[in-house]
Amino acid sequence: MHKTALIIEDDSNIAELLRLYLGKDAFTTYLAANGSAGLSLFVEHQPDIVLLDLMLPEVDGWTVCQSIRAENRTAPIIMITAKSETIDKVQGLEMGADDYITKPFDMKEVMARIRAVMRRSSGSNSCRRVQYDNLKVDMDSFTLTVKGNVVDTPPKELELLYHLASSPNRVYTRTQLLDEVWGFDYFGDSRTVDVHIKRLREKLENISQEWSLKTVWGVGYKFELTR
Repeated sequence: MHKTALIIEDDSNIAELLRLYLGKDAFTTYLAANGSAGLSLFVEHQPDIVLLDLMLPEVDGWTVCQSIRAENRTAPIIMITAKSETIDKVQGLEMGADDYITKPFDMKEVMARIRAVMRRSSGSNSCRRVQYDNLKVDMDSFTLTVKGNVVDTPPKELELLYHLASSPNRVYTRTQLLDEVWGFDYFGDSRTVDVHIKRLREKLENISQEWSLKTVWGVGYKFELTR
């Protein structure tokens, strides 16, 4: 299968290393050394995956990520940056990134993450929908509808909500959710789940008396039907 990748990275050595390894894995790659060029290449080629540095000239990586998500809600984005603080990782995930890698990195790990993210992305395209009072999650169109209005929601938040709502009243541990929503070879930690649950609750607060996102203390989370 033909695969394409967009590398947005201003360090030419890192960009070339990524291009070399992706080429060995049968990717056609496009390179951009600044945010503006990266956005243009994304619109032109609609790549299967984006490797995005945060510290870019002209347009920074945060803005590039937001612009890509406005253009395409499902294209996988992996942020690659020297920033390792948890708040930066959380911000990247909240903006719609699918994964986050810090420099310096091991190329075997990078390639493993690329394959994992693409597997999860390709596996999320089947027609899947759940509907409850004042709530509809449509994984075919990647939309969340609340009280008849479409609510802008990052793909991973949507996948997490769908996963919980597909098995109402079942309790999932954080580890199970990482395995089943992010993939068994995801390299993150359980705080990723907490961040996404918090964001979902902000969108779904006081929407219905018939269901809720519940924390099961010491265990994990569930989509609870109350009626």
